[in-house]
Amino acid sequence: MKAMIFAAGLGTRFKPWTDNHPKALALVHGKTLLQRNIEYLQSYGIKDVVVNVHHFADQIINAIKENDGWGSHVTISDETDEVLETGGGLLKAKELLSNEPFLTINVDILTDLNLHQFAEFHQNTKALITLAVSNRDTSRYLLFDDSARLCGWWNNKTKVEKIAIRRENYIQKAYSGIALFDPQIFDLIPFTGKFSLIDVYLALAAQYPIMYFDHTGSKFIDVGKPESVADAENLYQQ
Repeated sequence: MKAMIFAAGLGTRFKPWTDNHPKALALVHGKTLLQRNIEYLQSYGIKDVVVNVHHFADQIINAIKENDGWGSHVTISDETDEVLETGGGLLKAKELLSNEPFLTINVDILTDLNLHQFAEFHQNTKALITLAVSNRDTSRYLLFDDSARLCGWWNNKTKVEKIAIRRENYIQKAYSGIALFDPQIFDLIPFTGKFSLIDVYLALAAQYPIMYFDHTGSKFIDVGKPESVADAENLYQQ
């Protein structure tokens, strides 16, 4: 299995670090977020990795070269001309991903989610996409029905909702920024240019099974802001 690490973002929430560096190279106990995710994937036998770059792309490329990919085969998807968000970034990397299921993860996510269990669940359900989720507080939730199928999205601060499948009741889960895809996704994405993967999920949910895998209880942190680094270092002692 291949994996893609989304590392092209501007990291606006991570200023002032991102005024001079990409968020992917922020340090947690002396290891960058990018290195930690590459080593996390390695621990499950995933050593073929695509990394997209835009913001301070040269710093990320140099770090990968200087460290020989930290033991993995790392291919760059170059978005230096325009950052494409997660959906556009995935579509641009189409030719770099295999003709078998693949995984994506945001570079600022640190977790010990069991990827073997995640992949087994994805295979057994025959889902187009399986989303890693958990029970935690957030401002934006994915909405599922009682068969674990994606139905919509809502923002509990603005009260904006986007519904793909109407149900009387929904199960709300927090998205973990990690997903498994069947490769046919590339034939189904209805957008071009810059767009979010959330838009893809919602556009396809009514026609194709997009399921959730709940990893509540796993270590998980979104290192999205500078103050999150201290929390990450408490969670990961080395």
